Amino acid sequence: MDDEDFEELDDGPIDATAVIRCPYCGEKVEIALDAGGGTVQEYVEDCEVCCRPWQLTVTFDLDGNADVAVDEAS
Repeated sequence: MDDEDFEELDDGPIDATAVIRCPYCGEKVEIALDAGGGTVQEYVEDCEVCCRPWQLTVTFDLDGNADVAVDEAS
């Protein structure tokens, strides 16, 4: 799926947040998602509890549902 496919999303709700568990401290943290950034996004974000960096991969499907994977940043 590319960004052109993303423009054809249903008019339903798009996931705007996700709750993930920090791979370092184990705390659950709610993060904001930016659907405007494309269907597949990879970026580094720091844990707001322990401040260690995560590698996030966010994938949106055609229904606007987000799949979020979080790993320790290298």
